[in-house]
Amino acid sequence: MDNLKRDFASRLLQVKAIKLQPNNPFTWASGWLSPFYCDNRKTLSYPELRNYVKLELVHKVLECFPEAEVVAGVATGAIAQGALVADELNLPFVYVRSKPKDHGLENLIEGDLKPGMKVVVIEDLISTGGSSLKAVEAIRSNACEVIGMVASYTYGFPVAENAFREANVRLETLTDYEHVVAEALATGYISEHDVEVLHDWRQAPDKWKK
Repeated sequence: MDNLKRDFASRLLQVKAIKLQPNNPFTWASGWLSPFYCDNRKTLSYPELRNYVKLELVHKVLECFPEAEVVAGVATGAIAQGALVADELNLPFVYVRSKPKDHGLENLIEGDLKPGMKVVVIEDLISTGGSSLKAVEAIRSNACEVIGMVASYTYGFPVAENAFREANVRLETLTDYEHVVAEALATGYISEHDVEVLHDWRQAPDKWKK
């Protein structure tokens, strides 16, 4: 297993940024029932962990997208993480709203994004990929090149993997579903039976019932 992905999964579990409740599922904004909930924004409250996330995102950008000229965060979860990354890299920062502001300049992209710039997008988590790829579309509509995306976490749903492939967006993540579940099992947070429930859910999250 990937050491970074395992280590970050462990840290997320320690601060309860990830919660696994197979017997008491959450309801997502989409209406899906889920035994799994991830809130990476919680890492911002822990200075050491916040710095860890910032530096690992920066390392991914430098390793995979060294040609980046600007960092874009996806609202709202990745605004803070994106700004931290841009500051560390000394690059311009913008963020992309989920929809245009309903007053003033009615901006969809906040910040100074010039046509032709090479953009790396920072995201906090990937579920279906819909909101993340809308941000990519907005940046491309601004005549800029999206060279890739770095996210803290992905559920690895097939629908998301297909969407990123069709949109021709390279996605890199710090950790993922497999590593979180493996770490949770290793530490006794969940049982083997819980793992079966979680795997069953991930196969068809839109149809899953407790």
